[in-house]
Amino acid sequence: MSTNFASLKKSRGSSLNKLIQETEKLQTKSGGWGGADERIWKPEVDKAGNGYAIIRFLPEPSGEDLPYVRVFDHGFQGPGGWYIENSLTSIGEKDPLGEYNSTLWNNGTDAGKEQARKQKRRLKYYANIYVVKDPGNPANEGKVFLYQFGKKIFDKLSEAMNPEFEDESPINPFDFWEGADFKLKIRKVEGYRNYDKSDFDAPSALLDDDAELEKVYDSLYSLQEFLDPKNFKTYAELETKLNRVLGLNGTAPKTTAEDFDKAEEVAEAPKQEVKKEPAMATAGGFDDDDESLSFFEKLAEED
Repeated sequence: MSTNFASLKKSRGSSLNKLIQETEKLQTKSGGWGGADERIWKPEVDKAGNGYAIIRFLPEPSGEDLPYVRVFDHGFQGPGGWYIENSLTSIGEKDPLGEYNSTLWNNGTDAGKEQARKQKRRLKYYANIYVVKDPGNPANEGKVFLYQFGKKIFDKLSEAMNPEFEDESPINPFDFWEGADFKLKIRKVEGYRNYDKSDFDAPSALLDDDAELEKVYDSLYSLQEFLDPKNFKTYAELETKLNRVLGLNGTAPKTTAEDFDKAEEVAEAPKQEVKKEPAMATAGGFDDDDESLSFFEKLAEED
């Protein structure tokens, strides 16, 4: 048994408290990823938009602190084409579109706020999962994948760790031995994917054999890769792109080959649930992040 795997097993009880603390930080704080990534699992849905699968969220990879990472991006179409880019705020840096949106939000006009809403940050998470049951693609069962999900499913994870009622026991949904299978139930509600009926099964070990669990552990993908600065354009590059897409600073809008690629990417992306009215939905289908609007105000206060 490897040292890292043995350490994971020994510390599984104490890791829940740390995980809850880190998750609460994101809850209270209330970047496009280009190209198809075959490591990322996607649930199948039928013609009615319904789907079902059973997955297991997995612990953090060796050398990493958390079993998930959070990434912001922007996705919208302007007069000069599509703007689908990772936001530098994902890695704690200033982002030109975030700053521009803060100006729009605070200019005192309804039109400015509406444009800021359409251009606001989109939130997505990445985690490792083990596919227990995949009726649409049985060949995926028993394999490790990356899974991209939004705030609704993240809230389900948080609720499992922080149950609302006294007769419910907290669980670490990322734990090999004391975690639980997640029954992913997808419905189409008002044109968007809805996950409200998804829930966790009773806690149980993922597999009975530690040797098999260790094989799963050794198959985990790095999550910090998604926060590697090399996967983000520089502030200057993003500013140039933003000026072109919106026609700012006298830049003449023009459509490029990249814009056609972005349009296809958006058209093919599955729509996720949006809790706000349709007018505030963003292109690309990822869950909206409510705290983006207060983020605009905070940026303005820092200027």
